[in-house]
Amino acid sequence: MTNSALRRTLTTAAVAGGTAVLMLAGMQGASAHVSVTPDKTAANSYALLTFGIPHGCDTSGTTRMTITLPQELNDAQPTVNPNWTVEKVTETFPEPRKQADGTSITKRTSKIVYTAKAPLDPHLRDALVLSVKLPDAAGKTLYFPTLQSCVKGQTDWKEQPKEGQDPHSLEAPAPSVTITAAEAGHSEHAAPAAAVTGSSGSANSGASDGGADARSWAGLAAGLAGLGLGGAAFFRRKKTA
Repeated sequence: MTNSALRRTLTTAAVAGGTAVLMLAGMQGASAHVSVTPDKTAANSYALLTFGIPHGCDTSGTTRMTITLPQELNDAQPTVNPNWTVEKVTETFPEPRKQADGTSITKRTSKIVYTAKAPLDPHLRDALVLSVKLPDAAGKTLYFPTLQSCVKGQTDWKEQPKEGQDPHSLEAPAPSVTITAAEAGHSEHAAPAAAVTGSSGSANSGASDGGADARSWAGLAAGLAGLGLGGAAFFRRKKTA
């Protein structure tokens, strides 16, 4: 191998190695954040939000997770986790707040607080799940500032990106969910329409209709054949007589 070829090989290896290190660092940094994973994001749908706790505060175990609900949500139903106790924190409005359906409310659930029965080992993961009704706000991002308290210290995951800012550049980003367009509704008339379509349009239904027609024709043919045989027998008896 010539010196120039050797230099190119070493340069390529160095770049590949450096890229791998950067990717690994990025993956570790991303996994270090408290995150939220929704099972649904459609507007007006009920969603399960899973908050992942990947580590403690440096080497200190997690003792409490305080999840603040965005103003767009009035309540959340926490899922029981055997490793934690849970409570709701409510806030009362200075004046009644009118809802989209015309009703008014005077208070809402503002925070969900999970307290660990024993500090969560910083090398272990856990998940906390909330059930919420997402608002009719397609395209909007909901932020859930989360205070992670540990045996020693705490991390306040509350940073929100400014317009045009890369969320990955934040040191302690707030977990977030972006709402998508609402799913097509299923009205009372939708099911019968689907049933009608299925009975005339599907391969199985078509075969069923064809079978019914075939049976009708077969029955008619059998009836005619029986009539013919009966007539022939009648004439034979008459001729014999």
